Amino acid sequence: MINSNRKEERIALIKENRTGARLAGRKEWIALAVLCLPLMVVSMDVSVLFFAAPDIAADLQPTANQQLWIFDVYGFILAGLLLTMGAVGDRIGRRRLLMIGSVGFALSSLFAAYAQTAEALIAARGILGIAGSTLMPSTLALVRTMFQDDNQRTKAMSIWSAVMASGVTVGPIIGGLLIQSFSWGSVFLINIPAMALLLLIAPFLLPENRSSSPGRIDIASSLLALAAILPVTYGVKTLAEDGWAPIPVALLAAGLVVGYAFVRRQLSIANPLLDIRALMDRRTGGSILINLIATFTLMASALVNTQFLQSVLGYSPFVASLWSVLPSVAVGAAAPLAAKLSLTLGRPRVMAGGFAVSAIGFGILTQVRLDGFLPLAVMLVGAGLVAAGIVSVMTLVADYVVGVAPADRAGAVGGLIETSSELGGAFGIALLGCVLAAVYRHAVAPLLPAGLSPEASVAAGQTIAGASAVSHALPAEAATQVLNASKEAFMTAMHVTSLVAGVILLLATAATLTLLRDKKAAVSAAA
Repeated sequence: MINSNRKEERIALIKENRTGARLAGRKEWIALAVLCLPLMVVSMDVSVLFFAAPDIAADLQPTANQQLWIFDVYGFILAGLLLTMGAVGDRIGRRRLLMIGSVGFALSSLFAAYAQTAEALIAARGILGIAGSTLMPSTLALVRTMFQDDNQRTKAMSIWSAVMASGVTVGPIIGGLLIQSFSWGSVFLINIPAMALLLLIAPFLLPENRSSSPGRIDIASSLLALAAILPVTYGVKTLAEDGWAPIPVALLAAGLVVGYAFVRRQLSIANPLLDIRALMDRRTGGSILINLIATFTLMASALVNTQFLQSVLGYSPFVASLWSVLPSVAVGAAAPLAAKLSLTLGRPRVMAGGFAVSAIGFGILTQVRLDGFLPLAVMLVGAGLVAAGIVSVMTLVADYVVGVAPADRAGAVGGLIETSSELGGAFGIALLGCVLAAVYRHAVAPLLPAGLSPEASVAAGQTIAGASAVSHALPAEAATQVLNASKEAFMTAMHVTSLVAGVILLLATAATLTLLRDKKAAVSAAA
């Protein structure tokens, strides 16, 4: 009996580190694998429709505006409700909210798979966004609960970030494979078994956890957050895709006004949805800003590289997506390495190093030449460095912010991190997409052959995809000239955009070391 008691005491001591935080065991790591299911599915649904567009257009015959909403309404709703759902999870329990969201995600996926009209599909995608907004902050908050030890939580967060990033990458590939054998609805049906498995396993592996002193959820703040994020995100994306127009500008301005009202309300109420004063701390607010910059440049890289593979090298969307998976190999190695290095060097230094590695990657992208050495290989190396550096930064940002946040507010903080990621991605596509388009238009104009009709000149002068479409109706010689001109102009635009992104990352490197400097934390990490 005495020996048994001593054995139990030794096991308990082994399961606690020197700071008193309980170490996670096999159950927690298996639970993390379970949490990766909803995370992968939600991140996949951002991009899984890329290859389904032609089949959806042929089946449902949506208008141009409806097709825009089919693709974008999911991300808009997701970004607008992440803060609110994070606070709801703090109040009612993160596991409970995760399971409720899983049921909603499965049912709305079934609704989307068998939608008979464009309006029905838009509605289904909107409901998917609502359900998805419950899943992402819940997974992040549960990681915070299960992994109390700093070292273990850093490793867990690196896995969490890698899964989220890989979901966006593999989404188009899985979508392409399914559509080759089944209807477009199959890209939604794959969500159902994943959610069913989560519902079966979650009650046994995931702990229930909620805030010990939950405040009242302010409905007005939730509505203001949604009313600010939706028009801002829509306005930025529309301006990037269609150019300057009064309606998206008006929506963007209205969203900013509502956003100001949201901030004023958070500063005046007792239980704010978003703790603005906490964001005024240079380390917390600086971390959120750094996360936004990271996704800003990551999505810009994806935008440039996707067009290069398809429009310049001429690969089909499916083959291009397969090539685009290769840089994710670097991501898989970089996230754990960054987590390990942060234990000795401190998070700020490793995050700054991640930005520097990504800047080098963009520098390599400026050297891609069609007549140079293996342009595909050079592009893949550059894209791999960009992705590896950015995902390392995002991993440590999430780990840092979740680690320093009070456990009672873990859900709300998780929603804030995800909101900054969604907005950063939207702004990256919009602003750096505008740089890409502007440089292309300026470079292609003097290269186009004489004798083109005004309509053909306008189309070829806007985008490389427009030039490719125009070339099909031209004589062989003129078509070749138009294609060569568009490719040369795009390469110039690609180099300039990569240079701008690289400069932004170098500035972010300096900002990281300035905003997140903490001598005490550095000494503690080294110890």
